[in-house]
Amino acid sequence: MAHPRMYDESSPAIRRLREICLAFPQAFEKEPWGECTFRVTGGSMFAMTDNNHHNSGHIAVWVKAPPMVQEILVKSDSKRFFIPPYMGPKGWVGVRVDDQVNWDEVAAIVNDGYLMSAPKKLTGRLPSAIDQVAALSELATQRRLTSQSRIKVKSKENSRPKTRSRKKTEATGKQ
Repeated sequence: MAHPRMYDESSPAIRRLREICLAFPQAFEKEPWGECTFRVTGGSMFAMTDNNHHNSGHIAVWVKAPPMVQEILVKSDSKRFFIPPYMGPKGWVGVRVDDQVNWDEVAAIVNDGYLMSAPKKLTGRLPSAIDQVAALSELATQRRLTSQSRIKVKSKENSRPKTRSRKKTEATGKQ
């Protein structure tokens, strides 16, 4: 027997989440447990809705997440992020989508879940959020090092004792 549908098809949060998830190459939706699940052809499930799942009291999406992301997000804001039942021990992260949602952030988290689930031939074109953060971090490090080297050069120039060249001393006769 099929599970009863657990979500409201007209929910703006579900519609927006569906837009994000189905925008990925070869992504499709399947409804096995009365919730929307999003999968990729040749890969696996990367996201699942949580519409008061087991009386959780919220509307959310559970997303496959890279190592440490679940822990980082949950510790950063435990009202928006949580460890979902069933999938939580596998590293998935729950993201609430029923109150003050940053959809760009949700899209980046879902993007990482998609990249972890999709076959490699599909993922070569899409940078992950972690890659983007790493690139920004590397850029920041380069800027900091460049800035520090400029400061060192200026401080070396300012700390050198001023000496007169021999030619000037001989020409003026001053010591």
